[in-house]
Amino acid sequence: SLKQPQQFVHHPPSQPQYTMKTPESVLKKQATQAKIAEAKAAAAKEAEAKAAADAKTFVANAEKYAAEYAATEKEAIENRRKAKAEGGFFVPAEPKLALVIRIRGIIGVSPKAKKVLRLFRLRQIHNATFVRLNEATIRMLRLIEPYVTYGYPTQATVAKLIYKRGFGKINKQRIPIAENKVIEEGLGDCGIACAADLIHEIATVGPNFKKANNFLWPFKLSSPTGGFSKKTKLLHFLEGGEAGARGEEINKLVKRMI
Repeated sequence: SLKQPQQFVHHPPSQPQYTMKTPESVLKKQATQAKIAEAKAAAAKEAEAKAAADAKTFVANAEKYAAEYAATEKEAIENRRKAKAEGGFFVPAEPKLALVIRIRGIIGVSPKAKKVLRLFRLRQIHNATFVRLNEATIRMLRLIEPYVTYGYPTQATVAKLIYKRGFGKINKQRIPIAENKVIEEGLGDCGIACAADLIHEIATVGPNFKKANNFLWPFKLSSPTGGFSKKTKLLHFLEGGEAGARGEEINKLVKRMI
């Protein structure tokens, strides 16, 4: 039998194994990123817990204020009934809050009136702001009566304006009040942290009214549904026009302008 030729397999010499060391900069970066991720997760957890606690507080506050408004209304009704039964009249307390709406443009405005309109932050037509009523502001309102209309807003009107047309001033910027965080950022140091707190502070003219009112950007309202009458717009409200004081009727006008 023939012998098979022997086959030789060539094996290359084995290469020495080298282990690559991770560069120091990469290790540092990984450690920093892990630290940041940990801090982020902790902050998110903390924010979640705070949001849950805040939600409870805000609901409790809203319920407390609702009860307060209901009690005030009930007391007023009882006082009116009592006065009627005794054959007299019930005179409610002087209103402390006014809502001022600018209804005329800039043509023909006297310098003094222009200055007052600027103080009230009514720089554009259909701008609206809240004003605390006292002797000085009442005198100023009389000066600008031909260019504005004003009256006494109810708590419901205040709430509607803040919820529907509310913008806050944060770092001199106009930020929409879409969440309570905006209010807390602007007024947290005054103890006003949610929309219910802000509405209560404005409606009751509380101790931090000035700060709360300054935080609110002047409301930009639309032309009223159905418009103002061309013939009577410049007349006083008492003469069948639109300008000047209109008392409780301001609430109906705001409803048409939101």
